[in-house]
Amino acid sequence: MSGLLIRISGKVQGVGFRPFIWQLADQLRLCGEVCNDSTGVEIRLLAPVNIETFIRQLQRDCPPLARIDGISVDAFEWKDVPQHFTITPSRPGRMDTQVAPDAATCPECLQDILRPGDRRFGYAFTNCTHCGPRFTLIRAMPYDRPSTSMAQFALCPACQLEYDNPADRRFHAQPVGCPHCGPQFSAAFQDDKILAREEAALKEAVAALRAGKIVAVKGLGGFHLACDATQQDAVMRLRERKSRPSKPLAVMLPDISWLARCSDDSPQFALRELLESPAAPIVLATKSAMSPLCAGIAPELNETGLMLPFTPLHHLLMQACQTPLVMTSGNAAGFAPALTNSEALEQLAGIADLWLLHNRDIVQRADDSLVRLTAQGTEVLRRARGYVPDALPLPPGFSLQPPLLAIGGDLKNTFCLVRGDQAILSPHFGSLTHSDIAEQQQQAIEHFQQLYDCTPAAVARDAHPGYVSHHQAENHAIRIVDVFHHHAHIAACLAENHWPLDGGKVIGLALDGLGYGEKDSLWGGECLLAGYLHCEHLGGLPAVALPGGDRAAREPWRNLLAQWQAFVPDWQIRLQAQPLLSQPWQPLSKAIAAGINSPLASSCGRLFDAVAAALGCAPRELSWEGEAASRLEALAHQAHGIAHPVTMPLRHTENGTFLDLATFWQQWLDWQAPPAARAFAFHDALAQGFAALACYHAVRTGIRTVATGGGVLHNRLLRQLLHRYLAPLNVLMPQNIPAGDGGLALGQALIACARLQHASAQNSSVYKNKDLHD
Repeated sequence: MSGLLIRISGKVQGVGFRPFIWQLADQLRLCGEVCNDSTGVEIRLLAPVNIETFIRQLQRDCPPLARIDGISVDAFEWKDVPQHFTITPSRPGRMDTQVAPDAATCPECLQDILRPGDRRFGYAFTNCTHCGPRFTLIRAMPYDRPSTSMAQFALCPACQLEYDNPADRRFHAQPVGCPHCGPQFSAAFQDDKILAREEAALKEAVAALRAGKIVAVKGLGGFHLACDATQQDAVMRLRERKSRPSKPLAVMLPDISWLARCSDDSPQFALRELLESPAAPIVLATKSAMSPLCAGIAPELNETGLMLPFTPLHHLLMQACQTPLVMTSGNAAGFAPALTNSEALEQLAGIADLWLLHNRDIVQRADDSLVRLTAQGTEVLRRARGYVPDALPLPPGFSLQPPLLAIGGDLKNTFCLVRGDQAILSPHFGSLTHSDIAEQQQQAIEHFQQLYDCTPAAVARDAHPGYVSHHQAENHAIRIVDVFHHHAHIAACLAENHWPLDGGKVIGLALDGLGYGEKDSLWGGECLLAGYLHCEHLGGLPAVALPGGDRAAREPWRNLLAQWQAFVPDWQIRLQAQPLLSQPWQPLSKAIAAGINSPLASSCGRLFDAVAAALGCAPRELSWEGEAASRLEALAHQAHGIAHPVTMPLRHTENGTFLDLATFWQQWLDWQAPPAARAFAFHDALAQGFAALACYHAVRTGIRTVATGGGVLHNRLLRQLLHRYLAPLNVLMPQNIPAGDGGLALGQALIACARLQHASAQNSSVYKNKDLHD
């Protein structure tokens, strides 16, 4: 008998797609079968079939977590004629489908756990095909229960009935369970002695939190350290124990009604939409002056990171507490987040007073994602839980090629696998300078390669010879492609915006703290002429000394000294110099003059540090990356839009066109204005200066598109001003991929793919390419 074979690719496993197809076939009275295979979902239908109706309804009504990337239809001959429609076992084969991210608890499951009399009332691991863990519990594909950390939990008869019932929303939901057969949670002390289980454990945790204690809570992709966000003493105790003196802490709200009490952002429907989305990220929101959150949550900043409960366990905890809770990463300073119960009990000893544990294994780490709402849409600052591992389509022109691994950078590390016509970014790992984080990242690389059945034929890395990630590439006995840091930032922006391989060059503005550039230079505030294959340096910020090398990144006053020594000859007699004169500046000044341990760098991040130090809003020593710049931005928002006389004009030299910082400092220091006004003037002058630089080169080259990247673009005010002043041009900015080093691996991957594809076309090979101009 004749029939049709329909293959569907995309995010179609682990999202309730096969049950949906069964229900659609039942509705249309079709016979046949559906199964998962290594490429996605395969549907076989017995003729006759109104294929147009079937495809139309399939695309219109597909499950909320699914995404269809491709549909193919071919003729098929049945050997055994089906009498009805069935779901058949998954077919093995080479993995070529996508893995679904974890999804926040859906409204129906939330009703189940809050409805007395429901058999899942109060059950902390309730889920269905529309929500729950996916990526964090998958060991292998295709996505079936035996390939997940739920394999140890055999279904009870009641759950088996739901699992087998095509009309049930838990039909073939792989993580399904109930109080009788699923995971359980308990409260424990440091010695792993069980204090209580289930409801009693929840009561113990709530009592501890209300008493100002710290509770370690096991979630989907790691642990949180929780305390009452309205109790200043509890928050400061957490900061002291975690050695986190001022870095902002994320806060989980009991429910969406608390948003208006904690944030002044208006309108709030867009924030609500983000908070209540399946990804359930942390959302940066403007602080409310009347917020019930204590001052220690985000000191000296104008934003607070807010999120909603995203698992049934968190919902039950928040319902019982009825107060906002700090939910910060469950790790000691300098350590990778704990993933197992034993790791948490050992690592968090001395921090947590109580542990809320469960017996479902975390297979893959996934930190909380961090986003912000901007005028251009959602900006992702950290891409992890809820977004990873959603695949990104490669831009036009990138043909199918052997798999490739891009390792990323040393800070805010993510890696990227390129497979076929897709790029898959890993979750956030953090700083590879910590050996256990580097080890966790290497284990994740191996897991991704196994999960996606993918052995890279080449590896892309940052060209900086001192990076941990640079040397990690040598562990892979394959071709290595070196990529300059800021070229990768621009390429990541191009990739996200689907810029074609043959789309030509753009003007690139790459603004960050520091990265390796051509001729062993250190860059951080650059204007580039770039495409995927090549890039050329056009100018940017002038290079200034970094007194003490790496110490300059931790002590803002050092950067102020370097700036003033370079551009303000009379700085010592100015009134504004008093704070700097109180520092041990003289030996450092001599070292700068002699070029001793004072490498030159054109760093935008260090310029922010210098201005923050000049205004007195930077601490003598930073406790977290970006602290001075974040405080400076918060101060600037207080005077948003104020008129000022400060500029950064262009200065043309034989080596390129640069922003004139001597003029900036002279005007800025001469202008007598309140600190907030001067903070805004700096942001505004910097944005106008870089916009003028881009427009100058646009006129000179005839190129009308500017692409941006680098961690400085996470500054909301600068991003907004830069977008405004670049209005005459076509502006590309990162949105769904972090502008900072969290998106670096994507740029590395696309540059390496372009070079390898070009080399293949030229019948040559690429191992290392250190020349930006070739």
